[in-house]
Amino acid sequence: MNATSAPISPAPVSKAALWAGRILSGLLVLFMIFDGVTKIMKVPQVMSATAKLQFPAALIPAIGAIALICTALYAIPRTAVLGAVLLTGYLGGAVLIQWRVGNPVFETIFPVIFGILVWGGLFLREPRLRALIPFRRNS
Repeated sequence: MNATSAPISPAPVSKAALWAGRILSGLLVLFMIFDGVTKIMKVPQVMSATAKLQFPAALIPAIGAIALICTALYAIPRTAVLGAVLLTGYLGGAVLIQWRVGNPVFETIFPVIFGILVWGGLFLREPRLRALIPFRRNS
């Protein structure tokens, strides 16, 4: 086997990193469940806030369902990477919408912060992702 076809071995994950990743991912999942459920339930405050973003009321429950599906995929270990990719797209759309309506900087970068948390939590708990994105090389 030459160097280009050698398999990438997963970097070990310490117990502290594993639990930090689980906690970070768990908090993110709880927030996303809350966000999705409130959209599906058409909570008045959520409907009002989303209407200010110029979304038709009929789309809000579908947006909540999409958020819940992406979150469920992220929460399942076998599909966590796919879930992270989909959540990144979902959150990227949120950034675009905030930017388009001219909301303040914090509201615009809030989804970016959550995107970083999505990948940070996954990176801490997933050894295969650590192998793909090594921050330090073993000598």
